[in-house]
Amino acid sequence: MKELPTFLSLVDSFSKLPGIGNKTAERMAYAVLEMNEEDAFAFSDAIKGVKTNIVHCPKCGLYSEGGECEVCSDPNRDHSTLIVISYPKDALAFEKLNDFHGIYHVLGGVISPSKGIGAAELHFEDLFARIEEEGVKEVIIATNPNIEGETTALYLAKLLEGKNVSVTRLAYGLPMGASLDYADSLTLSKALEGRKKL
Repeated sequence: MKELPTFLSLVDSFSKLPGIGNKTAERMAYAVLEMNEEDAFAFSDAIKGVKTNIVHCPKCGLYSEGGECEVCSDPNRDHSTLIVISYPKDALAFEKLNDFHGIYHVLGGVISPSKGIGAAELHFEDLFARIEEEGVKEVIIATNPNIEGETTALYLAKLLEGKNVSVTRLAYGLPMGASLDYADSLTLSKALEGRKKL
């Protein structure tokens, strides 16, 4: 049986999502095809709504539905402590903790020469302006512990040397409940570096 062009277009659209292979995309397309019309149109409207209503906060870069985000507009937030993250979704992990009450700054990516992303493409200048304007005393760099994340963190730490601000980096090491014999050498090395006095 010949495949239908409209169906193939939907499969292709689903396969553009991260972690979705062709078989999964096909299953998802069939699920949409078998949905009742009301649910299918609601699904379509939700996708359109996300693209038309959600924007980046003009101050920090987190997602917002118009204007400043919830974090920037919250008067109870501690503006002296700022976490630098690569992408807006990275803030969710900290927000789930309910321990951090500071603010965020989204770089909009990481330095990655292989992808053509240099320092000029990231929001470093906006960060420096915020440090001055908002009286930030500590900048916590929370980029991922990979080559690009480490490169970005080191570059940013160097840029912040001249500013009157304390710069810290998230500690890395062994997760709670982990066994030492299963830890890779890099994780073990980082755990050793970040050890604390008891």
